[in-house]
Amino acid sequence: MKSNMNYKHRSLITFILLLFIVNGTVVGQKLTKQEAIRLTLENNYGILIATNNIETAKNNKGILNSGYLPSLTGNTGATYQEASSNTSFQGAVDPNTGLPRPDIEIEGAETQRYNASLNLNYTLFDGLGRYYNYKRLKEQYNLTELQARETIENTLLQLFTVYYEVARLTENTQILEETLRISKERVTRSNYQFEYGQNTKLNVLNAEVDVANDSINLINTRQQLINTKRDLNVIVDNELEKQFTVDTIINFISRLEIDSYIEKSSDNNVTLLQNESNIRISDYDIKVSKSGYLPTVGLNGSYGWNENRNPPSAFFPGNVADTYTLSGGVTLSWNLFDGGGTITRVKNAKIALDNQELAKLQVEQQVKRDIANALGNYENRLKVYEIQQQNVVTNQNNFERSKERFKLGQITSIEFRQAQINLIQAQTNKTLAKYDAKLAELQLLQLTGQLLNIEF
Repeated sequence: MKSNMNYKHRSLITFILLLFIVNGTVVGQKLTKQEAIRLTLENNYGILIATNNIETAKNNKGILNSGYLPSLTGNTGATYQEASSNTSFQGAVDPNTGLPRPDIEIEGAETQRYNASLNLNYTLFDGLGRYYNYKRLKEQYNLTELQARETIENTLLQLFTVYYEVARLTENTQILEETLRISKERVTRSNYQFEYGQNTKLNVLNAEVDVANDSINLINTRQQLINTKRDLNVIVDNELEKQFTVDTIINFISRLEIDSYIEKSSDNNVTLLQNESNIRISDYDIKVSKSGYLPTVGLNGSYGWNENRNPPSAFFPGNVADTYTLSGGVTLSWNLFDGGGTITRVKNAKIALDNQELAKLQVEQQVKRDIANALGNYENRLKVYEIQQQNVVTNQNNFERSKERFKLGQITSIEFRQAQINLIQAQTNKTLAKYDAKLAELQLLQLTGQLLNIEF
């Protein structure tokens, strides 16, 4: 009975698997572009690290790290001492008895001291170093956000490079499956024709060789597809063997939008924005360094309590004394000469600023070049895609005519196979051109600073 149940269970599993297997490929849930972006933003390790860096910069620019708040410290202490003493009066006589005065012994005399205090320090003025350092930390936060944005842009570009490769291999698999189906029909037809004496065994063998080649091509492409899906699962942090399909529909942005993005690229390119942020940070560094030329003014105050518990001695009775103190003051400190350290820091900060301004000029030229190259590549690949689309139409018509002529025996199997190969190449070239053009568009959008502002 148990064996029969296991058999039914296995049969049910087999039936369910067959429902999801189409032409040897497991079909999973569709992974849309929007879902892929969401998973990447939520799970990609590089983006998570960049997000943590933003949190660190946010903490650094907060008021708690600004130096504008006072410092308050508390101190407390206790001292305990136990002592024994022997006081002798050599030659002294007790006036009442006339006898030598006896020694006074004190055993286990305890002395206790307690203290507690609160100390407040506040810097009123430090040569504006605190002010400009606070501004620098805020600018450092802005820079960290820009660095995180660059990480996100690069990760999304990597995501779609792999995503579109999955889409390309998916379409190629479909092309090769159709090719294999036609080749198998050709084997069947060749066998029938051979049986009825309409062709030779050589035609049958040629058809079988083509089926074998098409099968190998399909198997290899399927394996490439599986491997590339694993690459995509790593980027979006899915289970490594998770099965899915992707969206193979591609929409291109209009040329008017592209032109408007290029016009605004100097205001949106993340590399240029980072460079401008570095210039502002370097400027603040100069001002922070110059604060060493000015004095520092501070306030300080304290409130303290002391209690002393003294034991009785030979000459004094024991006592308990409590003392409360409240004090405050203003301090001025001016480092008139620090051995040239401040002068050196100011000079080096000015050099760093000069380097950042030179780097800006260099980056501007590089970005203009990169945008021009990216635009040229994009236009070129769009033209190639248009040509490949027309080429597919031409080869499809040629193949259909060759197919009809082959059925009528007007062309050889070799000529038919060549028409078939030409069609396969045209279709795969069109698929490659389509995704190459889209990736070129995404690269151009990244350079213009619009990659995160478009609908995929």
